[in-house]
Amino acid sequence: MLELISYFAQNSIALYLAIGLISLCVGSFLNVVIFRTPQMMEQEWKQECQLLLHPEQPIIEHAKLTLSSPPSTCPSCHTAIRWYQNIPVVSWLALRGRCGSCQHPISKRYPLVELLTCLCSLVVVGVFGATWQMLCGVVLTWVLIALTFIDFDTQLLPDRFTLTLAGAGLAINSFGIYTSPTLSIWGAVIGFLCLWIVYILFKLITGKEGMGYGDFKLLAALGAWMGPMMLPLIILLSSMVGAVIGIILLKIRKENQPFAFGPYIAIAGWIAFLWGNDIMKIYLGQ
Repeated sequence: MLELISYFAQNSIALYLAIGLISLCVGSFLNVVIFRTPQMMEQEWKQECQLLLHPEQPIIEHAKLTLSSPPSTCPSCHTAIRWYQNIPVVSWLALRGRCGSCQHPISKRYPLVELLTCLCSLVVVGVFGATWQMLCGVVLTWVLIALTFIDFDTQLLPDRFTLTLAGAGLAINSFGIYTSPTLSIWGAVIGFLCLWIVYILFKLITGKEGMGYGDFKLLAALGAWMGPMMLPLIILLSSMVGAVIGIILLKIRKENQPFAFGPYIAIAGWIAFLWGNDIMKIYLGQ
């Protein structure tokens, strides 16, 4: 691995090409994660509810949905998607955004997620270069993209991602990759508690729930990766991004609807992860 990093450090073009191609493929996989994870969770909840409410009844076994099974099919004609119809971006363009069998339109979001994953990954490469920070940062970026779209679609931030991300941050920083082990621990603790306190106060004052526990866990995960000093910046940036996008959505929908806050935390966390220190220096006039 050290030899590979050394090679890419000396060949930046090869590094960008490798990360670009890998991230396009990962973006294609993230489309599956974004689409299937909520369905997998719903399937698990139904089985748990049946077991809890009617333990005497046998559990009806349905075909278990996973990220790899059953194979991807067209949502309209249910024709299996061939491997050559699943090449990131290229297949969508070649098929002109339609199913190869029934010509049903394929959402533009699929290639956009692939391109977004590639672009964001290349930005991480540009910031960190051929380092361990870059490798870990690319993985963080992929998870944040998945969480952003899942929360935007369903207002859910799955524990399987947020808690894993928090654990990964603590593990990575045990080697001092981004911050010290102590600051990583306190970042996770403070990240969770600060939004939890806001949640409790809002509920006591209004009697309503202003956000979900997934938001606390996501901020705790970002705190574990970056330490507590970045948390004020993340909260400030997420509020600014949320306000701007919230106004845009309000104009589009023409009605006031609940919206997920997780995507704005993820976006703000990614910005702080890459440029947080520079932003803080500018703010402090250094």
